Amino acid sequence: MERFTDLAILQPTDKEEIDLPRTSEEELAVGKKRLYIESYGCQMNFADSEIVAAVMRNAGFATTSTAEDADLIFLNTCAIRDNAEQKVRHRLKHLTGLKRQKPELLVGMLGCMAERLKTKLLEEEKVVDIVAGPDAYRDIPKLVEEAESGQKAVNVFLSREETYADISPIRLNSNGVTAFVSIMRGCDNMCSFCVVPFTRGRERSRDPHSIVREAQDLFDRGYREVTLLGQNVDSYKWQGDEGEGPDVKSIQNPTPQTPAPSLTTFAHLLEMVARIHPDLRVRFSTSHPKDITDDVLYTMGRYDNICNYIHLPAQSGNSRVLKLMNRTYDRPWYIEKINSIRRILGEDCGISTDMISGFCTETEEEHQESLSLMDYVTYDYAYMFAYSERPGTLAAKKYADDIPEDVKKRRLNEIIAKQLQHSSARNQRHIGQVQRVLIEGPSKRSDDFLCGRNDQNKMVVFPKGNFQKGQYVNVLVTECTSATLRGEVV
Repeated sequence: MERFTDLAILQPTDKEEIDLPRTSEEELAVGKKRLYIESYGCQMNFADSEIVAAVMRNAGFATTSTAEDADLIFLNTCAIRDNAEQKVRHRLKHLTGLKRQKPELLVGMLGCMAERLKTKLLEEEKVVDIVAGPDAYRDIPKLVEEAESGQKAVNVFLSREETYADISPIRLNSNGVTAFVSIMRGCDNMCSFCVVPFTRGRERSRDPHSIVREAQDLFDRGYREVTLLGQNVDSYKWQGDEGEGPDVKSIQNPTPQTPAPSLTTFAHLLEMVARIHPDLRVRFSTSHPKDITDDVLYTMGRYDNICNYIHLPAQSGNSRVLKLMNRTYDRPWYIEKINSIRRILGEDCGISTDMISGFCTETEEEHQESLSLMDYVTYDYAYMFAYSERPGTLAAKKYADDIPEDVKKRRLNEIIAKQLQHSSARNQRHIGQVQRVLIEGPSKRSDDFLCGRNDQNKMVVFPKGNFQKGQYVNVLVTECTSATLRGEVV
């Protein structure tokens, strides 16, 4: 989950943009201390910053959109790639100058980079006063008090229970139409290339009723789309007391085994959120090939407001490499999951992926298998990266990063070129079709045009007319690029 609100083809020129932060907004308030938040990395981080903003509002802070006006600056960080961490370190150099001008300014590091480096951050980055991991956000007001007294303040304790279910997030950088809702935290999948289990802790699911309440509140406030977030949403599972689960009789489960009423699975949760209102669109990210079930696919098929779009990261198309990655599935398993999606949801269901080039010991033939998997699936979108060793991961401990950088780059370019072809072909399928689009706001290129997403998460651009954001419109697609559909409202 590496981009802001969408999944798109990662071009070489996009690498800089991906690590650009989201910042907090200007909040009208008098006599309050000012908080500025920069958020880097994945959608989970942006959702976490909204929790932090809520915690700090209760502590008497108001947000600001400029670091220069802040009394307290938080960088909510990502550790999944070295490039993301280097961006943050570069940003800290700028904040060092700002702190010289304003000595009382406090600077805090939050999130995955804070969890990975812990107190080492305080030694390496003298400008940092506060370090808080992803499970320590309730404790931040106390950490701020410690820092105000002149002490360095740290809490990187990882919890097995914390879900922040009772905290109502403050929506930052919101278009007022789409919002993230975290349904679980942490990850139990020990993929050998990934640092997330070490920075976000063990997997735990959030009470489904608190999720439904949050989504209902968003709908009542005018939001028309929610994205349910988790490192692996398909492993969502809530064991409540007898009678607290969903009405499973209403879930037309095509399999013979129906969970006990007290167990809420991801398929159940999807239905609970979809039932809030037909005009509330529901998306989710990210799915894991080992866990996504036909129950989820059938639930998607029954509700028009659950978007026909699945992010199903493959990472590699070769079974040996997948085993080294500890993905716990092989190529045939992954292909069977794709076949199930096409069988149950049809050829038009949008599918995106993550693909890594040049993982440890990957041969040229194994790279070709990744390309052939892409040909089999014909993904709508992809995130594509050259392998970057991350300290502390299983791969860093067990395998040599032995593929030369020029080979990684050449393989990555071949993957990118392949995806551009597929994205263009998948978008051309929509030409001549009428797409239901939720308007998110003006087009980035012209205020004379509006833009929004269709069911498959593709951006659609069309003339503004008298339409407003938050409306649904039917757009006849007349042309496309590899990344965008264009058309006219009909």
